[in-house]
Amino acid sequence: MAVGPGTLPTLHPVAGFRLGTTSAGVKTPGRKDLVVIEIVHGATTAGVFTQNQFCAAPVQICKSHLKVATPSFLVVNTGNANAGTGKEGYQDALEVCQSVAEHAGVAIDQVLPFSTGVIGEKLPTDRIIPAVPAAFEALTEDGWLEAANGITTTDTRPKAFSLQFEYQSKVITLTGISKGAGMIKPNMATMLAYVATDAKVEAGLLQSMLGRSADLTFNRVTIDGDTSTNDSCILTATGTSGLEITESDAELFERFNCALDKVMLELAQAIVRDGEGATKFVTISVEQAANSDEALKTAYAVAHSPLVKTALFASDPNWGRILAAVGYAGVENLDVDALQVWLGDTCIVENGGRALTYTEEAGQAVMNCEEITIRIVLNRGNKQETVWTTDLSKDYVAINADYRS
Repeated sequence: MAVGPGTLPTLHPVAGFRLGTTSAGVKTPGRKDLVVIEIVHGATTAGVFTQNQFCAAPVQICKSHLKVATPSFLVVNTGNANAGTGKEGYQDALEVCQSVAEHAGVAIDQVLPFSTGVIGEKLPTDRIIPAVPAAFEALTEDGWLEAANGITTTDTRPKAFSLQFEYQSKVITLTGISKGAGMIKPNMATMLAYVATDAKVEAGLLQSMLGRSADLTFNRVTIDGDTSTNDSCILTATGTSGLEITESDAELFERFNCALDKVMLELAQAIVRDGEGATKFVTISVEQAANSDEALKTAYAVAHSPLVKTALFASDPNWGRILAAVGYAGVENLDVDALQVWLGDTCIVENGGRALTYTEEAGQAVMNCEEITIRIVLNRGNKQETVWTTDLSKDYVAINADYRS
């Protein structure tokens, strides 16, 4: 189940970035579940990762390798998270890196590993390593869609987005894929996302740009409030377009950042639309807050409330649940008489209670929609923040109850 049509745009190849997908049978025999990505020499790569302190072995290795080398290859397996596996899991991830490195003739620290799936189970290196050569044979710049399918777990559809823009008679391309449907409340990125561009960007600037964009996009989505052990988001700039992004060229810098934000937001929102059991895509906007912190506290309090989420699933305009969540969000000295709450274009709360103009029929009309906006106007300042979330359905419980079977 997912919200919206899920149609994908044309996925433009990014010169210098090749993807190969094959089957290792990590969890399901015959399923394509192993992706190898080759990055052209001279490219730069940045990454942001989960802040979960029980982060998976591949996340630990990615952080370590990025500190000492420029990545030449990424290797991704699904079906097994290799998290909660201790020193053995760390060594298993290194063995996969070594296999890729030996096949490609590069140093092991030029390989970044990624895993997603069940936590606490041993990584089946005996299945992954023999499949590496087949992934290399499949490498192609047109491999985005197959890779998008290859990195999924409980996702019901692939997630990808691509765009191009012209500058000084040259074209810059950005293309990306993501995966994730549950255990989504990122503190740095999302479960897995890979974005590439053919622009040239210095490594330090690329890292700064990725961090800023991830904070505005992947850090604003939540499905269930759980932060994965494996969240990873990678941005690679191959430099093959002949255009370099620098802060000194203000026009190009701004246009590129806008394009990056567009790609990242599409990938992040695609995860919400495909949330486990989701039947609603919900935008929660907190306006006129004193600062970002209280705006986000309020938005996430509403987004994470099981009572709000189940009311959304039932299409029940039980606005008191929203009001209660705003009240316990932790905003100091909140003037409840000054705030307003809106469902779509319908004001439901003002002057500390139900709006005089509100009718149950108007609220019901909004809640019957597949896409819903909740606006909370605090009237305390000029800061606004937005998060995106889903309802909480019976299917979410069923999917996660049966996940290991």
